[in-house]
Amino acid sequence: MAMGKYSRVDGKKSSGYGLTITIVLIVSLSMVGAWMFMSSWSAPTESIDFSSSQTTKDVETTTKTDSTNEEASKSLPDEKSEETEVVKESNEEKPDPEKTEEAEEKKEFEDKNGEGDRKDGEGEKEAESESDETKQKEKTQLEESSEENKSEDGNKTEENTEENTEKKTEETEENTEKSKDVFPSGDQAEITKESSTGSGAWSTQLDESQNEKKTQVSSIKWKVCNVTAGPDYIPCLDNWQAIRKLARKHYEHRERHCPEESPTCLVPLPEGYKRSIKWPKSREKIWYNNVPHMKLAEVKGHQNWVKMSGEYLTFPGGGTQFKNGALHYIDFLQESYPDIAWGNRTRVILDVGCGVASFGGYLFDRDVLALSFAPKDEHEAQVQFALERGIPAMSNVMGTKRLPFPGSVFDLIHCARCRVPWHIEGGKLLLELNRALRPGGFFVWSATPVYRNTEEDVGIWKAMSKLTKAMCWELKTIKKDELNEVSAAVYQKPMTNECYNQRSQNEPPLCKDSDDQNAAW
Repeated sequence: MAMGKYSRVDGKKSSGYGLTITIVLIVSLSMVGAWMFMSSWSAPTESIDFSSSQTTKDVETTTKTDSTNEEASKSLPDEKSEETEVVKESNEEKPDPEKTEEAEEKKEFEDKNGEGDRKDGEGEKEAESESDETKQKEKTQLEESSEENKSEDGNKTEENTEENTEKKTEETEENTEKSKDVFPSGDQAEITKESSTGSGAWSTQLDESQNEKKTQVSSIKWKVCNVTAGPDYIPCLDNWQAIRKLARKHYEHRERHCPEESPTCLVPLPEGYKRSIKWPKSREKIWYNNVPHMKLAEVKGHQNWVKMSGEYLTFPGGGTQFKNGALHYIDFLQESYPDIAWGNRTRVILDVGCGVASFGGYLFDRDVLALSFAPKDEHEAQVQFALERGIPAMSNVMGTKRLPFPGSVFDLIHCARCRVPWHIEGGKLLLELNRALRPGGFFVWSATPVYRNTEEDVGIWKAMSKLTKAMCWELKTIKKDELNEVSAAVYQKPMTNECYNQRSQNEPPLCKDSDDQNAAW
């Protein structure tokens, strides 16, 4: 039965024997603690990296110390086992083993009242020999455990590498099987071909296009196109085989009709072609040999479209409705209705029936970007002059197809005597402008029906007024330009659908939800 913490057992023999064992145990524990303290600070000989091997050493040292304590406690009487438990408890509670051992040693010597002085020489020798043996065994075991840890770490690293390699291989095989299930055999080759470029740079659309062109060039024998249009040949506009089959309604024959097979001939340069004059000088003049056409200069010369001047074609900036210059006409429109606000409220516009595009060319001075278009008609390809001048333009016509623009993108659409019959067929062509015009955008129309009183012009004006009212376009103003002796009407598209919902007749009808206004784009 266990006694109190400091109780004694009768009998000198047992007392002396127990004292000897206690002293030996204390000395051993003190030396072990001192060794552990010194080993933790020995930087040159021990690694300072607190890795898994160092942790294993500490765990093994603690385990061996505990096992030594347990063996000693079994051979001691009850009072000694009590004291051993006290020492173990103090070791667990206090992290510093050296301080714990010194405190316990002082208490033991004070409680024993100097019994340590009565030790004989044999006890000292026995204690020293036992402590030396304990230290030697611990060192040997620590060295063996460190070697085992290193070998185990190396084996684990190799095992982990092999396991990762096997996992990656299995995942690759699984992905391949999945892709085979998802994609047909024909597509699988393309996917494999694309994935093979993953280790390098991805091929871009530009690279693919260039490679395709190289293949075409290497397989085609190019020759000069044998056509009557010569340097003015445009395959999609000069496809007479397709044009002869058309009914020629609503300028259908002026639209693009591209051949089924792409041409394999080269369009020749005009004779005497020179490098184009750079902007902004090109707005005023271009080389005549680059666009060698005199018909426009002859027919439209009095309207200041284009004039011949030596080896140049010059552009005074005029037009059918603004003979005295485009800038004056541009300012006149803003004065007529200030809400147009060039460069602020109005930034992107569409110029219909542009001619040589002087209107769009001079809008740059008002911070406005204009896209101009006109057909290739009896006055040659007028757009060729615009492009040579450096003004954005394209060959197109208001006919049976939608314009190649998304919906609600233009701030203003302009037509200066563009010869488009807006009023016919229920206003189909004007409705196309309504699609491309943003809510609140403007339509500027400076054609003869606005200011002339001929029977034809009056009839067109009445039809136009009825149509724009049904479309909920509001006529904002009609102003006359005294200098050019023309007038311009400014219409505005509504901002909301409120007007459409209040119409007594649904004519023209609202577009169906299935009608994508961006389909042409």
